[in-house]
Amino acid sequence: MDLIYGIKDKPKFGKVILFALQQLLAIMAATIAVPAIVGNGLTASAALFGAGVGTIVYLLFTKSSSPVFLGSSFAFIGSMLSAFGGAASVQIGYWGLIIGALMAGLVYVIIAIIVKFCGVAWIDKLMPPVIIGPTVSIIGLSLSANAVGDLMKSSVTGGNEKIALLCGLVTLGVTMLSSTYGKSIGRLIPFILGILAGYALASIFALIGYLTDNSALIVINYGALKEIKGFFALPKFTFLLGGSKGLKGITGTYLITLLAAYVPVAFVVFAEHLADHKNLSSIVGKDLLKEPGLTRTLLGDGVGTMVSTFFGGCPNTTYGESIGCVAITRNASTISIWGCAVLCIIFSLISPLVAFLETIPSCVMGGVCIALYGFIAVSGFKMFQKVDLNKNKNLFVASVIFITGVGGMVVKFGAVEIRTVACALILGIIANLILSGEKAE
Repeated sequence: MDLIYGIKDKPKFGKVILFALQQLLAIMAATIAVPAIVGNGLTASAALFGAGVGTIVYLLFTKSSSPVFLGSSFAFIGSMLSAFGGAASVQIGYWGLIIGALMAGLVYVIIAIIVKFCGVAWIDKLMPPVIIGPTVSIIGLSLSANAVGDLMKSSVTGGNEKIALLCGLVTLGVTMLSSTYGKSIGRLIPFILGILAGYALASIFALIGYLTDNSALIVINYGALKEIKGFFALPKFTFLLGGSKGLKGITGTYLITLLAAYVPVAFVVFAEHLADHKNLSSIVGKDLLKEPGLTRTLLGDGVGTMVSTFFGGCPNTTYGESIGCVAITRNASTISIWGCAVLCIIFSLISPLVAFLETIPSCVMGGVCIALYGFIAVSGFKMFQKVDLNKNKNLFVASVIFITGVGGMVVKFGAVEIRTVACALILGIIANLILSGEKAE
């Protein structure tokens, strides 16, 4: 792919702000969704702050050579719920989140040390293109139902789904047209233009709905704007919520519960980390596993997760939405990622901005996500297009990954949940090992 801005390119300041805002809009919905799902007092503003700080840690470890944002990880939702479920009090649960993230981060650090001394050849043998390509595709395809569901969902009870669908399709249409036919800056910020167009249309329908007392036309919820109590507000950081009382209540049994809930998932998310960086490498035309190197990306992700959870409660992971944004805009400048991280921190402290982001309708974000998730899926297809699928081994491995991934396979072991992408990847690796007797390509 021909990039408009390479990894080390430095766009003008005004453009950097726009690019950073676009990245923020791309990752925002998923980043604030995790604390909303987990509940127990976790907030969107703290999650944004944690994601921003975690991404900065990642950029420092990778020497600003890998253009991807770290956001709240959905894979750890079950682990986070276990931290509260196994705790004697909510305060202990907050510290459980932090301790669990430390355990998960240490898994990354240990693997990074192994890679440092043993190299990455063993990883390439364990997960060749016939595994990584379909797995990357599944990352996008497994999220497709979420995108379509949001596309037709009103953010207000009673809102008409056809109105929501129209707003979402307008968002998608403007995004596609801007990216394909846009001139100059318009081609580089298609998501901003698409979201603004969808938000404007939803607001017009809402105005008509309020004036005519027709609630079916209202698909946008402005409730967050009404709850603003001040301009600046410090997020509810996890370590502050736990306090000294929560730290004293931790027991050995509880630590074992956290170990069982976090460590297995960390190994699975490592595979997603690898798949994301291989995908990103194909987009930017540079092998990120060699430069800055898998050791650095793992350390950045692992330590970033520890720091992020200390503030926001949510472990981080590299975001497919961010990678999709790089692919569509052809802007790989890490300055944009730095800008996004800083904006996340600033926005988390400004109540009106956090409230505005929370008012973006689900249908509008659904329109954006159709493009983002689609690009992830297609990127995966491109990664294994040279694999010989006439060979039974490759055919079976790819088939296992696609069917279990698209079918939404999820396996639970007590409080530990292995989600769709992880299940598909694990089964793909097992199938590849079983059939390894066939002569390699």
